[in-house]
Amino acid sequence: MSTDVSLPVLTAKDFASDQEIRWCPRCGDYSILAQVKKVLPTLGIPKENFVCVSGIGCSSRFPYYLDTYGFHGIHGRAPAIATGLKIARPDLQVWVITGDGDGLSIGGNHLMHAIRRNVDLKIILFNNQIYGLTKGQYSPTSPIGKRTKSTPFGSVANPLSPLSVAIGCEATFVARSVDVDIKHLTTVLERAAHHKGVAFVEVYQDCNVFNSGAFEFASKKDSKADHCIYLEHGKPLIFGNNRDKGVRLGGDGLPQVVSLDEVAEDDLIFHDEKARDPSLAFLLGRMRYPDLPEPMGVFRSVERPSYDELLCRQLEEVTEKSGPGDLEKLFNSGDTWEVK
Repeated sequence: MSTDVSLPVLTAKDFASDQEIRWCPRCGDYSILAQVKKVLPTLGIPKENFVCVSGIGCSSRFPYYLDTYGFHGIHGRAPAIATGLKIARPDLQVWVITGDGDGLSIGGNHLMHAIRRNVDLKIILFNNQIYGLTKGQYSPTSPIGKRTKSTPFGSVANPLSPLSVAIGCEATFVARSVDVDIKHLTTVLERAAHHKGVAFVEVYQDCNVFNSGAFEFASKKDSKADHCIYLEHGKPLIFGNNRDKGVRLGGDGLPQVVSLDEVAEDDLIFHDEKARDPSLAFLLGRMRYPDLPEPMGVFRSVERPSYDELLCRQLEEVTEKSGPGDLEKLFNSGDTWEVK
């Protein structure tokens, strides 16, 4: 990150565009937008070096509402567009805004490969478990039994877990937060912004029109502590309004809730976001309310060379060895040519 003291001091207002925001009243997207605008000016990066890339969906209107360079792509292709941009301009910080429909249905393949390549992108996936823009059909993350316009008798499809997809592709940074948990979301976005490599953040986002209240267990102030575990590196998994419950591995190797009156803290699972093996992060990502408390925060944060960094280094080495090349000369050298 740049620390040039000559850079102008930026504020959230500098990242607010002049466009009318057209999300439904009380949509969780407003809060996510507000926190992103709050984080960007703290990064010490010139405003012209930010780019926001999106696909299709309610979340994907983001580039219009953020006063940076932006690209509103076609359905599901935001990671591919962003990858090309980051390779061509590695000096830019590129944010990808997508949703559970855009990113995990038609865009699943593009998302998966951007993650496994470890392209230096900040990918924020808004998960509201519904297709909001197209008026309430079930999405790849809708729970079994969900009644929607396209599943009037209840969905029978097993839902995808965004975190499981990201961790399965060995993302170097994986986190989860909730739209209205302002302090927590801001902290998670800050950490994602400072991570070198792909940073994948799932945000539980309330669609108050077509799927209202889906994440109340994680957003209600008086009860979320009983339903969620807030991950801290090196700390045991403890939760509850009274901090009197924990999670340990049972004899079957699966997580189970225990009372701290009966079990010592040393017997609990200790969170290790720096573990090279993603098995623990994957295990945590599979914990689901109401059977288990759902983890919030950073699941994984490890270092690995980014795809764009490795590719730039490779091009520099080849150019140093073989010269810059001459495409015009190559194209006019005959009908065929040999690449050595």
